[in-house]
Amino acid sequence: MSARDQVGRMLALVPYLQARPNAPLTEVAEHFGVSPEQLRSDLSVLFMCGLPGMMPDDLIEIDMDAVDGRGVINLSNADYLSRPLRFTPAEITPLILGLDLIRELAGPEVTTVVDSAARKLRQAAGEAASEAGRLTVTVLGADAPVRGQLSEAIEAGERLRLTYDSESRAERTVREVDPVEISTRGGFAYLEAFSLQPEGWRTFRLDRIVDVQRTGEPAVDHPDRPAPAADWAQALAAADRVRLRLAPSARWLAEYHVVEDLSEGPDGSLDATFAIGDPHWLTRLLLQWGAQVQVLEPADTELPAAEAADAALAAYRATDPLGVTEATG
Repeated sequence: MSARDQVGRMLALVPYLQARPNAPLTEVAEHFGVSPEQLRSDLSVLFMCGLPGMMPDDLIEIDMDAVDGRGVINLSNADYLSRPLRFTPAEITPLILGLDLIRELAGPEVTTVVDSAARKLRQAAGEAASEAGRLTVTVLGADAPVRGQLSEAIEAGERLRLTYDSESRAERTVREVDPVEISTRGGFAYLEAFSLQPEGWRTFRLDRIVDVQRTGEPAVDHPDRPAPAADWAQALAAADRVRLRLAPSARWLAEYHVVEDLSEGPDGSLDATFAIGDPHWLTRLLLQWGAQVQVLEPADTELPAAEAADAALAAYRATDPLGVTEATG
């Protein structure tokens, strides 16, 4: 019996006992599929749970004398657990963005289901869902027609003929492939497939697929498929780190990204270490927030953003022959 199993059972146990005063220990144990001894152990843990503060009035109350003497359970002082649960912005945002990502990549038959789930999720979250509206998910290459044809072919197990622009060789090729899976990495959508000419496993970026033709031939299973790329957790562990100082108005950024070593300043600012999987993401962040986000270390991390800002100003001045930029400062 794992700790996860016990926590899940206890979360269900509290409202169950609230609705059933003097519940027999053996019957409750049978209902939850555990032994009376395990249920007694659960109750001894619940007896020490409650609201922050952990004072006697904050803890769940269980008459353990009645449990051990008469074999009945009476639970009280847990009315707050009967209140409907509400998502926090930090909880709802990853769920909504995850559904947005699925919608970007899924075929038309899945879109309706995803939209329905997202709509119900937003209704359940209420005001907390509004924060997710400030963020968007964009997957390069998730073009609906191409994605739809690829998804249908994968589902049907059908061979495809792709016209593909290869960046490494700067040429356009046509090849037949047996498609296997659509995945995302670093903000791009990819097709994992076995290429027949030249033969071997290949990865095709969807935004470089010029044309897709269904051949009507069945795809063949091929051995020795390469292991998938590192998942997000592995990539995050290997990513570079940058320490940023967030002004009070930008503190919310620490709630929507994986951060480490948080410390609060006397002026309400927040110092946090961010994992940087994509340097372009940091450049965009610094350009968007300006003085509200300051790089603490490494010191040269902000150079790409500064160079991008200088280039933008230079381009603006080039289209400003009357000198309005200099006149207005």
